[in-house]
Amino acid sequence: MKLAMIQMRVAFKQPEENFRRAEAQIAEAAGMGCRCAVLPECFDLGWGLPDAPKYADTIPGGRTAQLCAMARQYEMFIVAGLTERDGDRCYNTAVIVSDRGVLLGKHRKINVLRGVEDMVYARGDRLGVYETPFGTVGIDICADNFSSHLMLGRSLAAMGARMILSPCAWAVTAQDAATRKPYGGMWLQSYGELARECGVWVIGVSNVGDVSEGVWAGWKCIGNSIAMSPGGAALVMEYGEGAQAVGVVEI
Repeated sequence: MKLAMIQMRVAFKQPEENFRRAEAQIAEAAGMGCRCAVLPECFDLGWGLPDAPKYADTIPGGRTAQLCAMARQYEMFIVAGLTERDGDRCYNTAVIVSDRGVLLGKHRKINVLRGVEDMVYARGDRLGVYETPFGTVGIDICADNFSSHLMLGRSLAAMGARMILSPCAWAVTAQDAATRKPYGGMWLQSYGELARECGVWVIGVSNVGDVSEGVWAGWKCIGNSIAMSPGGAALVMEYGEGAQAVGVVEI
């Protein structure tokens, strides 16, 4: 099965622009025969947006419906990070949509970073797995796969997941981005440990572009998305705030 890693540029508070860009890259992935696509964390509004609750959408809601329409049109499963409003709370959420355009479920980020995003998003409190024609899929988000939180991925594997798909937003300082300071070692370590120990694929897909608002305003999201197989890294995508691309990995 071919899976597409949609390493796309995300513009803060520009959901229409971001959805247009996502659809263009999903169409490209469909043309390459992909059956599943993973998009970045909070790709609708940008990660860590301070006034995210004002612009967030319900799930299901209009933005979920847009993803469902894309999935149906391109006959592709889609896992994507969205900004969810639920009453007076806001969540950093990932959804999974079937190739028939059906919302199968959602995951709310559990390891919400203190002092960076916890003032914006409430913490999730559950895990789930989803049956697909290409195996059981577990969903988590970015820092849920920190080495300190690998119990989450282990739990997904214990629940039957054969692959863990993780929308991400990996950022570095502008200086580190300019000098292309090595990045990704921590993810290679934690993804590798989880993949080897549990015999699962772990796939994290980050966005690229400026972090224009929030605690990390001025930082750069640099892609560097990773697909880790039980036998080692299968694909590490390009580093850089301009590294928008579609990566394809054979699962």
